[in-house]
Amino acid sequence: MEIPASLLRSLQNIKGFDEEAFKAVHESGKQVTSIRFNPNKLLYTSEASPTGGGLEGAVPWSTNGYYLSERPSFTLDPLFHAGAYYVQEASSMFLEEALKQTLDLSKPLRILDLCAAPGGKSTLIQSLISDDGLLVSNEVIKPRVNVLAENMTKWGGANVVVTNNDPKDFQRLENYFDAIVVDAPCSGSGLFRKDPQAIDEWSENNVALCSQRQQRILADILPSLKEGGVLIYSTCSYSEDEDEGIADWLTKDHSLSSLRLHLDSGWKIVETISSRNSAYGYRFFPDRLRGEGFFISLFVKGGGAIGNGQLAKGNKQSAKKKNTDSLTVKEIEVLRSYLKNADEFFFIRQKEELIAMPGHLEDDLALIRSALYIKKAGVKMGAIIRNELIPDHELAMSTALAAELKRIDTDKATALQYLRREEIRLTTDLTGWALLSYLDLPLGWMKVLPNRINNYYPSNWRILNK
Repeated sequence: MEIPASLLRSLQNIKGFDEEAFKAVHESGKQVTSIRFNPNKLLYTSEASPTGGGLEGAVPWSTNGYYLSERPSFTLDPLFHAGAYYVQEASSMFLEEALKQTLDLSKPLRILDLCAAPGGKSTLIQSLISDDGLLVSNEVIKPRVNVLAENMTKWGGANVVVTNNDPKDFQRLENYFDAIVVDAPCSGSGLFRKDPQAIDEWSENNVALCSQRQQRILADILPSLKEGGVLIYSTCSYSEDEDEGIADWLTKDHSLSSLRLHLDSGWKIVETISSRNSAYGYRFFPDRLRGEGFFISLFVKGGGAIGNGQLAKGNKQSAKKKNTDSLTVKEIEVLRSYLKNADEFFFIRQKEELIAMPGHLEDDLALIRSALYIKKAGVKMGAIIRNELIPDHELAMSTALAAELKRIDTDKATALQYLRREEIRLTTDLTGWALLSYLDLPLGWMKVLPNRINNYYPSNWRILNK
């Protein structure tokens, strides 16, 4: 692997940079694989790990993150499709520490993950916020928002809205978010070891272009951050222009204050201080720790308390609910039977589909619908035909699903048949709609008929390889 000489030259004065060690770790060809378990679905057990017990220690700055001794075929693991874990790069899991040290996560916070696809940071945020909080997970690129929506569906949280908007669109939600996470598009030098093709796309000119784009994104999004709100900025770039340079720009041109984190020295994360405004940043070098290249910096906007659980001043009056067809009493009764803690939800109709959303978010959803394009919100329950729910796959994946629903737990071979959307044969006395599960985690719906079982796994999600 030939690292661009111009990149090496630009890093000579960066704190923590060791050229020989840096080149050696890239030339070694060694790959680091890590996953993060979904605490609302599955905590680590040797039986339920994707490698049958092949975990190789915890990611030190993550509650549920683990390294794997080798990279298995995640596609052929039913737990992956059940949303039991997310395959996430270890360095980026440090977002957990950033959130815990700067926010009171027990409060009903509104958090925006601006550049969210494919969903690693959004699934992490959803695991950390309270049930009373709200995560808006946004992706500007349309094909990528489909992947984001799929991964958030698998994760199963109901207090999530997935949007497909440009950063400037969020200015319609002025002073709304308690925290905004911007994992900005960058030149990608931190991914060279993971994706060698990124080397061909790297150039000093691209670094400059990325820096300009990062400034535009941040300038567009800052009006939607509350006074006293926290901005978390990160890249997978080593370049100072995209890291400390942006931190200096934020503190100088936008009057944000830098936040300093407490680090465990054993983590070997490098704390940096920007040259002009002494803003703190945290850089991850792959020769110093088990993870890829990563940079993160945190800021607070103005002053004031965060996480008060109220609509931001100036927004409450604009939170007008769009006209939707009201549900009948019978329809609501049918839907409630599928949810645990059903009293905590409200229901809306979107064309023929019925959606469940946590009740405390009714005003928030109305406000967001008036300002943004929504790809997914809450839990899509399905459609009711002749007083029977034709359940949607989102409902099967949701952590709000009622525990007493009919289900059949099956072995791995049958689970994979189901995930390939093949015909499955089971011995059961059940009839009608039922869940097929693996290790007690639902994979999706099936309908048990007298002479066959209809497989309702989404055709566009099915496993194609054997």
